[in-house]
Amino acid sequence: MRGSAPETQEIVRLPVAIILAGGWSSRMGGGDKGLRLLAGIPLLGHIMAQARLWSDAVLLSANDDPGRFSDVPGLGSLTVVTDNVPDRPGPLAGILAAMDWTATHRPDSTHILCVPCDTPFLPANLYPALAAALAGGGGTVAMAVGPDGVRHPTVALWPVSLREDLRTALRDEGLRKVGVFAARHGRVDVPFPAGPDGIDPFFNINGPDDLAMAEGFIRSAGP
Repeated sequence: MRGSAPETQEIVRLPVAIILAGGWSSRMGGGDKGLRLLAGIPLLGHIMAQARLWSDAVLLSANDDPGRFSDVPGLGSLTVVTDNVPDRPGPLAGILAAMDWTATHRPDSTHILCVPCDTPFLPANLYPALAAALAGGGGTVAMAVGPDGVRHPTVALWPVSLREDLRTALRDEGLRKVGVFAARHGRVDVPFPAGPDGIDPFFNINGPDDLAMAEGFIRSAGP
C-alpha cells in the first residue's frame, strides 16, 4: 500500500476521520466502488489504512444496508454513518453525518478529516499539512490541492462547529457543492506535490481503466 508515513515521522492522530462512499458508482457499473479490489485488497482497505495513521476513529459514509461491509475482511471494525437528510444530496450529507456523529460520540473533537473512498495514494502528511494550514490562520476549512493545481473538495479538514450551518444549507437552501460551502466559510487551499514516481496523490478511481492504471502503479513500485 502506497503512501505510508516514514518511521521517523511522528504520526499526528486526528480524533475522527470520514471516508466518503455514498455515491452511485455509475462509471464502475454500480455497486460499492470501495469494495472493488486493488492489489487484492478492497479500495476501502487502502483508504482505511491511511486514515488510521491520523485517527483512532474512522467512519464510513455509506447509504443502504451497512451490514454489507461487516463480512468483508478488514472492514468489520468500520462505523458506518448514513445520510440524515433525504434524497442523497451528495458528499456534503456525508460530511454532516460525520459532524453529527462526532458531536455525539466525540464531543471533545473539534474537526473531522474527510477523504473519498477511491483515492488509494493519499500523501502520508495529509492531515498534518491540512492542520498546519489552519493553525497558520488562513481559513476555517483546509482543502487539498494536487500537483496539477486541481482542488479536491472531498479531501479536507472541517470544523465540527459548522454542522448547523451545513444542515441549513442542505435542507433549506438545497446546496450541493462542497466547494461552494467551504468557500463561504473561509477555505484555505493546501498544495501537495506529486508522490513517488510522479503519481498524483489524489489520483481517483472512477472507472475500470483507472483501476487498471492504479494496479500498474503498484506493480511498478515493487515490494
